[in-house]
Formats: sequence, C-alpha cells, structure tokens
Amino acid sequence: MGGPTESARPFCFDCRTNMSDVTINVMPGKILVVDDERGIVDIVRAYLEREGYRVTAAYDGRAALEAFDKEPPDLMILDIMLPLIDGREVCRTVRAKSSVPIIMLTARDDAADKIVGLELGADDYVTKPFDPKELVARVKAVLRRTAAPAPRPLRIADLTIDPEKRTVRRDGQAIELTPIEFDLLATMAATPGRVYTRMQLLDRVQGDAYEGYERTVDSHIKNLRKKLEPDPNRPRYVLTVYSIGYKVPEPADA
Repeated sequence: MGGPTESARPFCFDCRTNMSDVTINVMPGKILVVDDERGIVDIVRAYLEREGYRVTAAYDGRAALEAFDKEPPDLMILDIMLPLIDGREVCRTVRAKSSVPIIMLTARDDAADKIVGLELGADDYVTKPFDPKELVARVKAVLRRTAAPAPRPLRIADLTIDPEKRTVRRDGQAIELTPIEFDLLATMAATPGRVYTRMQLLDRVQGDAYEGYERTVDSHIKNLRKKLEPDPNRPRYVLTVYSIGYKVPEPADA
C-alpha cells in the first residue's frame, strides 16, 4: 500500500515522516484500530499495512466490541472519545474477557485521562496529535514483549510465575494479568531483592523508556497489587522502595 493520502495529513504530528524509515522486526499480526475520525484510521492503517500488519477498523465503541468478538486481534489501538460506547468502557469490557494488548489514544495531554486508561488495563497510550512512526514503534514494542520467549518458572512465596506460558498462580489459583502487568512482575521476580526505578521498569518492559511517562508504572503496580495481594495496602509480593521504585522480596523475606 502506498503512503498516506493528502486528506489524512492534518492528523499526524510530523506528516513528512517517510514510511520506509519505520522498521518492524516482529511477526506481523492482526490489529484493530478504533477511532471515530476516519482520517486518523486511514493514516494508521496505511503505516501498519505498509509494515505487513493486517488491519481492521471500527468507528464507534459498539462496532469495536462487535469486531473484537468476531475476530479477536493481536493488539487494539483504541481512542478514548468514541460515540455510542466510549473507549474507557470498551477497554473495560475487553479487559474483562481478554488480555490482548491495548494502546489507547487520547486527544488531551492530561495525566488523569492516561491514568484512568492504564487503571482500566491499557498497556500504553499515545497523545494526539501523534507521529505515526512513534505509534508504529509502540505497536512493535508491545507485540515484541508479549511474543518474547521466556525462562523457567519463577516463585515469590506462594506465587508461581511461568514466563513461557505467561501465567501467574497463587496457591494454585490462576490470576489474570494484562501483558504489561505480567511483564513488570516477571522482570522484578527474575532478580528478587533488586530495586528497579520506574524508568528501568519501563525500559525493560517497553524497550524504550519515555521520560515523563515513568509515573504510569505506579498505575500498573496499583492494578497488579489489587490482583495479587491479599491486602493491597500491605503488599507482600511487590514492595515499594520509597523515593526509588519497586522490588519483589528475596526468598527469606517473602
């Protein structure tokens, strides 16, 4: 498919980006793009299809859920402001039944919007207007970390983390995590006792640490504790090291 059309140009941050400059090194997959602005959908589709991805589109929240159920994608790009059913509700509904990675689009550079999306289970977010090359890079990073091979099972007290199967169990009971929640936990569990800064965690799980986004780790950790901890206010598995970051305890301390 050729480059973006002239009609789509106003929607991107830097429309002079040459699509040949964008390189994806992961296996192409199916991506569902959801936005009520057809120009944005067209330009995102153009960049993704140029890299070999199969793209389906929806222009409102109801159609997004129908498309998801008809043919579940490998990743969803989801706008927050949608007609019929807004993006937050779409994210909540999808996350209740699937751990498919979700990248949310927001029209406002508002920390509150981003935190709400992350707390609902989104894996990343991009603020409009955006550079299509950055969005493709985010897609690449999310799919890379969810497809990466993993080592032997890891244990924290009564938690068992299986990186190959991407499962977590507590006393044998399965706990459903989003991809980024799993990657944060597995990263820390691989080196018990090591303290990770927020930027280090972002770098490990996303491949690139975007300065200014490190506080989004706090939202993911909050969600992770809700799912893992018997008492999230007194965590046993994911500990805060004040003014620095997070760690999981060493075996003697767990």
